[in-house]
Amino acid sequence: MRVLILSDIHANADALSTVLSSAGSVDAAWCLGDLVGYGPDPNECIAKIKELPNLVCLQGNHDAAATGHLALEGFNAEARASIEWLRGCLTDESRAFLETLEPHTVTNGVSMAHASPRQPMLEYLLDAYSAAQNFQYFENDFCFVGHTHVPLLFFSQDRGVTMQVPAPDTEVLLAPRCIANPGSVGQPRDRDPRAAYAIFDTERDTWNYARVPYDVEAVQGRMRTAGLPDRHVARLAGGW
Repeated sequence: MRVLILSDIHANADALSTVLSSAGSVDAAWCLGDLVGYGPDPNECIAKIKELPNLVCLQGNHDAAATGHLALEGFNAEARASIEWLRGCLTDESRAFLETLEPHTVTNGVSMAHASPRQPMLEYLLDAYSAAQNFQYFENDFCFVGHTHVPLLFFSQDRGVTMQVPAPDTEVLLAPRCIANPGSVGQPRDRDPRAAYAIFDTERDTWNYARVPYDVEAVQGRMRTAGLPDRHVARLAGGW
């Protein structure tokens, strides 16, 4: 089965549309959360995600905050401003969809969490040390996570946990046990502004990580029109 792995779309419809076009035909789509927040197109992105085949979708921290299920005190001032704007423009249908989601699940023998298996909503896995502490919190061969907006692979072996930064358009065999992050569709933070995603082959256990350019300036224009924070507008162009 060819599965599209998405995470951290963050209401960026142009990036999402480009990823879906690039990925082509898939048998299923697994979205690791944060459909909304930061970007100008929350309802459009939710509608696009809902149309994907055999969808499994998690709830991210911005999704939870958008529906009032996560307090805003944990967000910085700019993120709070974005969420307050978001709460005012979500349709009832979009809000209802976000409220049905959970931050972690297991499907087809793969564990998935928005942030980490230990703390599914909020923990950042950015180094081998933090990843090593999380392998005991899932039993499957693989766990897919998002939240950091940085594409990374962590492998637990006899000699310890190793971290790998995958190269775009390269096929990697996900040997057990592994934690894999596809990066962010709508707001990358690895100094590469291109949208990120992965294709997981459930029969061969391969991970194909990809980056695709999209019209960043168009998204920035809509963000400015909506009055969203200048810092969030600027960071799209630099991938930070």
